[in-house]
Amino acid sequence: MNLSLMFDRSIRSLSRSTSQNPKILVHDSCKILFPPCLIESSKRGSFRTVSSATSLRLRLRHGPVEGALRARVSSDGGESFTGGEFPKETELQAPSFVEFITSERVKVVAMLALALALCNADRVVMSVAIVPLSLSHGWSRSFGGVVQSSFLWGYLISPIAGGALVDYYGGKVVMAWGVALWSLATFLTPWAAETSIWALLTMRALLGVAEGVALPCMNNMVARWFPQTERARAVGLAMAGFQLGSAIGLTLSPILMSQAGLFGPFVIFGLSGFLWVLVWISATSSTPDRSPQISKSELDYILNNRKKSSIVDNQAKRSKVIPPFRRLLSKPPTWSLIVANAMHSWGFFVILSWMPIYFNTIYRVDLRQAAWFSAVPWSMMAIVGYFAGAWSDTLIQRGLSVTMTRKIMQSIGFVGPGIALGCLTAAKSPLIASAWLTLAVGLKSFSHSGFLVNLQVGVPTKLQEIAPQYSGVLHGLSNTAGTFAAIIGTIGAGFFVELVGSFQGFLLLTSFLYILSAIFFDIYATGERVNFD
Repeated sequence: MNLSLMFDRSIRSLSRSTSQNPKILVHDSCKILFPPCLIESSKRGSFRTVSSATSLRLRLRHGPVEGALRARVSSDGGESFTGGEFPKETELQAPSFVEFITSERVKVVAMLALALALCNADRVVMSVAIVPLSLSHGWSRSFGGVVQSSFLWGYLISPIAGGALVDYYGGKVVMAWGVALWSLATFLTPWAAETSIWALLTMRALLGVAEGVALPCMNNMVARWFPQTERARAVGLAMAGFQLGSAIGLTLSPILMSQAGLFGPFVIFGLSGFLWVLVWISATSSTPDRSPQISKSELDYILNNRKKSSIVDNQAKRSKVIPPFRRLLSKPPTWSLIVANAMHSWGFFVILSWMPIYFNTIYRVDLRQAAWFSAVPWSMMAIVGYFAGAWSDTLIQRGLSVTMTRKIMQSIGFVGPGIALGCLTAAKSPLIASAWLTLAVGLKSFSHSGFLVNLQVGVPTKLQEIAPQYSGVLHGLSNTAGTFAAIIGTIGAGFFVELVGSFQGFLLLTSFLYILSAIFFDIYATGERVNFD
């Protein structure tokens, strides 16, 4: 009778038996002696008697080692087991495209993408509303920049603390609280605007505080749910939602304002966030092994493509509540991420905040057309970002080093926008300007597979590389630097235009900074794990 027995506790069981009978277990040239007539069955905690001349095929798993032995047990209690060398454990096959898009982990990243879409839609509404608000309140262009930057005041505070909370409590819980809080701030913005300017600034700052946890939460959840060869692709999917949020906010806001009044978009987007929280809490799990919906094959695929030394699950050692900031800041790769994030945020918020006003001022188009011209590039960014992530994963799978892959992605993501923004300043029509802006923003998405993936937690090999234990805090540090840069860029653009009288000059400055940041990243960045302990 041939039986296939899988047992994880066999070694421990035999060790306990050995303490009672020293002759029970002997290994010599692939010969193993077991106690007569006793073989542990697949039923936990039970043994059964083996009849004579029974042939068994046993599969032994102990740590990463798996072996197969042919066993013969004779009627006189013979206990000789022979076999060859233990073969290496066979890796599970990668899922097909259909299996991938219908998997539980893609449902999780889809929810993350939707949360990031709401995150960006809630913040970008003010980029459209600032034009009628400035007219009705008599605000100057520089003060309009201050109002738009008030979101960043709160955003400056939360990423480091939020990153530490994510490392300690996990992405699911922190993301739920973050979305609930920023949806409340968005919903209450109309009341704040009618009350006083300080109430409006406070509510926008509260929005920034809550949204500061969004990207650290996304990083944490992607690292828990996705194996190493799919990580950049997952980031591309999540960030596609982020960019689509910009497009949705810019295109729907003028329509909703015309139908429901100036504050219609704030109310609708705020209520949508509350609905998302209910679905998130009820339909997702913090880790794959806690999910009741995940299939066994998918769970095995995720876990078998991680290294136990860096896997992030509910059994992993939690990072210190007070992280080692001095050691974190002593490493050049940390500064490469900080500089990259600073430039990424500078360019992102300058384009997001000022492009509707740019098209309205330079090309004399109305607010709805200006919003449409500004929205098209973000749709392109969402599409290109996914394919950039897939290409990044493919390069690594084909043997290109992680460091080189990250530098290629980051170079395209910064040098490309630098050149395109320079060409934008020479555009003579809004269509040509929108085309150059679309190219700039689309190429910018390559950086999501550069510095952004470097920040992720839970890396089994060399993906999401440099800080497995402190990734949330590291993301918070770099995000805080990015927020400082975004505040300077958003406010500075308004003052620059008032003093110099040229939007084009500020875009040329941004173009120059993009190229300098790409050079800095290429010199100091790494795709290898950095030891901060």
